[in-house]
Amino acid sequence: MARPEKTAAVAEIVDSFNDSTGAVLTEYRGLTVKQLQELRRVLGENAHYAVVKNTLTKIAAKQAGVDGVDDLLNGPTAIAFINGDLVEAAKGLRDFAKANPALVVKGGYVDGAPMAAAEIAKLADLESREVLLGKLAGAMLASLSQAVYLFNAPLAQVARLAGALQEKAEQDPSILQGGAGEPVAPVEDSAAPEAPVEDAAPEDAPAAEDTPEDAPAAEASTEAPEA
Repeated sequence: MARPEKTAAVAEIVDSFNDSTGAVLTEYRGLTVKQLQELRRVLGENAHYAVVKNTLTKIAAKQAGVDGVDDLLNGPTAIAFINGDLVEAAKGLRDFAKANPALVVKGGYVDGAPMAAAEIAKLADLESREVLLGKLAGAMLASLSQAVYLFNAPLAQVARLAGALQEKAEQDPSILQGGAGEPVAPVEDSAAPEAPVEDAAPEDAPAAEDTPEDAPAAEASTEAPEA
């Protein structure tokens, strides 16, 4: 391969590393062209499966800052550059390898760290990203519902107190004018009489601090040239 072609091939692999969320290195020795096409179809939008040259991939990995893959670059190598759901891509590789034992997962590089083949196998056993997010959202909604209830409890108590005061005021309007059940004398001039300092609220008015005993407490790629 001419030097310009090698440079372009390395640049493509570097871009694939940089544009993907992870990369799974595999050995494809024994797989037919048709089987490789089927694997690409299975992976779909979740990964781009590319056959690469080991020497060029080592250079590209170094340029892309990808560590821990040099030991995996022996024998025929193809890389699944993951662009979509990491779990779904791992499931696709696992299921295809079960039906086609010639495909061997060597290991990978995910979220900035090397990942062994056994770890990728465990990753394939997880639920999909959508299911996990759904469960997380359900848990968050449950917590939010509880929080809303706790925050609304004091407001409901205030509403009950206001309702009791309004009902009492309908029976005795003088309560809202500072009186204690006695009628207020009409005002003859512009100067309104000052309310007596000793006047107090009715003794039977509901206390704001009364709290029900049972109220809840608040808790705080691009494919590289084939060999």
